Amino acid sequence: MEQFYIPEGYKSELDIRETQRAIKSVKDHFERQLAKKLNLTRVSAPLFVKPESGLNDNLNGVERPVAFGIKEQNDAEVEIVHSLAKWKRQALKAYGFSYGEGLYTDMNAIRRDEDTDNIHSIFVDQWDWEKIILQDERNVETLKHVVRKVYAALRETEHYMADKYEYIEEVLPEEIAFVTTQELENMYPNCTPKEREYNIAKLKGAVFIMQIGGALASGKPHDGRAPDYDDWSLNGDIIVYYPVLDIALELSSMGIRVDENSLKEQLEKSGCMDRAELPFQKAILNRELPYTVGGGIGQSRICMFFLHKAHIAEVQASIWPDEVLQKAKENGIQFL
Repeated sequence: MEQFYIPEGYKSELDIRETQRAIKSVKDHFERQLAKKLNLTRVSAPLFVKPESGLNDNLNGVERPVAFGIKEQNDAEVEIVHSLAKWKRQALKAYGFSYGEGLYTDMNAIRRDEDTDNIHSIFVDQWDWEKIILQDERNVETLKHVVRKVYAALRETEHYMADKYEYIEEVLPEEIAFVTTQELENMYPNCTPKEREYNIAKLKGAVFIMQIGGALASGKPHDGRAPDYDDWSLNGDIIVYYPVLDIALELSSMGIRVDENSLKEQLEKSGCMDRAELPFQKAILNRELPYTVGGGIGQSRICMFFLHKAHIAEVQASIWPDEVLQKAKENGIQFL
């Protein structure tokens, strides 16, 4: 995608103040639905963590975190979180959550190395959630069951917003499809991973693409994943077809988290065995943390999707290149 693509004839149906009210409607309704369907309790969460804790999300393994020193602690360095994937699992134990219970939080992050475009920003806002499961529930059936609950919350939010605003049409299919990354590679062997996602999203409307992180038959992974939170055989992304931009739009990344065996295996495959000595990773290897399923759901992404916006800056406040701001102004597109 180019840095700022404007669909032909695009015009926002809502002005900037109406958009702000609509954003609150989307977020409030979806948050309630998600918490109800997954039995989640809202908690407060950190904006920054100590790097030596092993709690920060390494994402694809190359993104640099934003870091700064704390004066009263002899300039000890802390990092702005990339996500709370690891922190949530530790919090479930610390807060005394039990089987079948979970938590969610508002997560804000800065991703300084992000290449921005219509759907990518250096500012990330999402609901991060995590729920305790049993060890014998670490399987594909459990994963699909949870995915369907998250998807049901998305569909109910779309229905709610369509009732509230006449211009909003319901486009999500009744059921979400499931496909593995290897099945996708077999279906579209001459396509890039992003092209495969587009093809399947346009075909199905909504799809959960499973098993992201490990190498496929081609020898290449579909996409990168850090080795120490998702089990690469039990994870995936919820992707929908977005007609406003004619793209595949990822709304959520989620999965069943690593246990002591899959963590060791994935650290070895990634050449990251040194992480096994960090506190969080060591706690998993020693079976001191609960088995969990969890994920992140993009707040601005779902607002953009449900409100039919062309650029993520229409639903969140961030920093953009001057040429992007100028192009938006010339085309009457209001950034927040």
